[in-house]
Amino acid sequence: MNITTTDTPVAPVQSGSVHTLSILVNNDPGVLMRICQVFSRRAFNIDSLVVSQGRDPRFSRMTIGISGDPAGLEQIIMQVSKLIDVIHCSEHTMTNSVTKEMILIKILCKKEERSGALQITEHFAGKTVDLTPHSMVVMITGNSPKIEAAVTMFSQYEIIETVRTGKVVMARGESAT
Repeated sequence: MNITTTDTPVAPVQSGSVHTLSILVNNDPGVLMRICQVFSRRAFNIDSLVVSQGRDPRFSRMTIGISGDPAGLEQIIMQVSKLIDVIHCSEHTMTNSVTKEMILIKILCKKEERSGALQITEHFAGKTVDLTPHSMVVMITGNSPKIEAAVTMFSQYEIIETVRTGKVVMARGESAT
């Protein structure tokens, strides 16, 4: 992770879309709680949340997928940016970033159904990560629509469980996230 303290201009808000924010913070207790309070006060729902320590253990990167009134997004970005432990907060769009997530899908499938499930897995460029005589766990990575489409296709089997990572985002080109 590249550590940067330069300010990035706030992207124009697009109405009717889900927004993805990337926030670089000090890796200290309580930071996530303070950031979540900003979203709560503004009636934004957090749809996806990924937090991990960066290459430099003093900092963490938060990727937050949110939905709510688009008119309040710029205000949220400004309020989050003013928090003491926040180094950088910016919105990322599909045009200026790469966004991916991962899902594990556990399905029940009999031996005679397995080839169909494996064809779906192959179609979505997934991998089988666990296989038993009666079930399988598939891992698929990609953008949210691809993940949703895979879940729809696997719904012809009995889905026992799904676990999603949430979105991770990285700015395209040489720009720091």
